[in-house]
Amino acid sequence: MADLKPRNLISVQERLRDQVAHALRAALISGELRPGVVYSAPTLAADFGVSATPVREAMLDLAREGLVEAVRNKGFRVTELSDRDLDEFTEIRALIEIPTIGQVARTATAEQLEALRPQAEAIVAAARKHDLIGYLEADRQFHLDLLALAGNARLVETVGDLRKRSRLYGLNRLDQQGELVTSAEEHLELLDVLLTGDAEAAQACMTRHLGHIRHLWAVGDKPAGQSPSGEPEGALRLSGR
Repeated sequence: MADLKPRNLISVQERLRDQVAHALRAALISGELRPGVVYSAPTLAADFGVSATPVREAMLDLAREGLVEAVRNKGFRVTELSDRDLDEFTEIRALIEIPTIGQVARTATAEQLEALRPQAEAIVAAARKHDLIGYLEADRQFHLDLLALAGNARLVETVGDLRKRSRLYGLNRLDQQGELVTSAEEHLELLDVLLTGDAEAAQACMTRHLGHIRHLWAVGDKPAGQSPSGEPEGALRLSGR
């Protein structure tokens, strides 16, 4: 019985770290945390109303994903991506994903593809509900599960890493403009094309989709003075606080 209390404490600490990490991802997506800016764990902890420890742990999780980088004795800098970085990420993804989609169109069964429809619908639903975290998670899962049908786990791992490093900035503005729903609906279009077995058409659809993603990056990566709620950037909160 003596080990029950420590186990419960660890569980609570892990849940708090995960909650902070979720809030930080949301702040990155919305633009509240700005690329190139260094943020200290104590300052963020004060905004969240928690101790600095779960913030540091959450930031280390984000650092492993390539979203931030540690700055000695200062805190964490939000990773800054240039237009060239985004172009290179898009080029690599195109080299990998477009021919792989063609392969999937030729080899995947209708049952395998239809199994992905709930994920594609979840992307659209999240976009319509303005759930940006839900959108990105559903989008990530759909694309990686789709590529997995080609049977190359290393390929899926590589694309997953590229997606982490080329996350979208400023999605709140795209959401307000209605462009996010348009991008979300492209996943259903891609799935329908794949079900026809037309590899060339599927590759063309994927090419358009990646081009649209690059456009979203270009539009979304613009500085803004306020969050969608009208609060100044940096007014960070944990959900439910």
